[in-house]
Amino acid sequence: MHITVAICTWNRASLLAQTLTAMTALRVPERTTWELLVVDNNSTDDTAATIAAFAGRLPIRRVFEPTPGLSSARNLATIEASGEYLLWTDDDVLVEPGWLEAYVAAFVRRPAAGFFGGVIRPWFPNDPPEWLRRGFDHVATAYAALDHGPEEVPLSHGRFPFGANMAFRINEQRAFSYNPSFGRRPGNTPGGGGEETDVFRRMEARGIEGWWVPGAVVRHYIPLQRQSIAYVRRYFMGYGEYLAQTEDQSSAPRLFGKPRWMWRSVLANEARYRVGRVFASPEQWVPHLKLASVAWGQFLHS
Repeated sequence: MHITVAICTWNRASLLAQTLTAMTALRVPERTTWELLVVDNNSTDDTAATIAAFAGRLPIRRVFEPTPGLSSARNLATIEASGEYLLWTDDDVLVEPGWLEAYVAAFVRRPAAGFFGGVIRPWFPNDPPEWLRRGFDHVATAYAALDHGPEEVPLSHGRFPFGANMAFRINEQRAFSYNPSFGRRPGNTPGGGGEETDVFRRMEARGIEGWWVPGAVVRHYIPLQRQSIAYVRRYFMGYGEYLAQTEDQSSAPRLFGKPRWMWRSVLANEARYRVGRVFASPEQWVPHLKLASVAWGQFLHS
């Protein structure tokens, strides 16, 4: 079996170096070969030199995508990949030594499956704020953290992987490209992604099988500037914007040009968050911060 591991990167040379260093410890199963494809998405820092420095330690290859945006970079990687399966991770992730091994074993066990996903744990460089530590499970998606449990289970009905740790059989990935309208790119909101969810939803609609791989584990870096209420607010507003773009509200009753239910959702959840932050614990008010932010994103972009 031949595997392609792909990373898309933009101006994160120092973090990328840590990601690549972790990959030098990967265990490669017998009768398996692999390549590491790094898509430089028009970086202006030391990314090219960082990639070149690992040429003797990893089966690494750099390709250049000048169009800004994660979806454009991923689509280039999909074209360039030579593997039978394409494994995705990010430039701010540490893969566990058994990551590649776990995926290859899953590919053998599930030959009919078209996509897979694994565990993403947070990697804090510091002790996080108390509100985030106590409320983290409610906003884990804002930090690309994911754990569907210790058992191998089907991935469907909205239970999908995240881009920091997902894999595809190459034929399925090439049949379902990433929509640049949804992907993260310079200038858009932190949660303004949705390109992965869009692919998984289209695959599910076509009956393509997906599986959770609990042994494929990575850790995702959470910088200090993202450990804030403002970041959580922006991220989930971005997700609300994505929902506004993809959900049909044309038949919903309206008030001042907005669906009536959106008015209720915004006002009720914002009030619960504001009051809860004064009188309740983070376990209680953080979920309302999330719901209010999603509601505002939908409201402002509907």
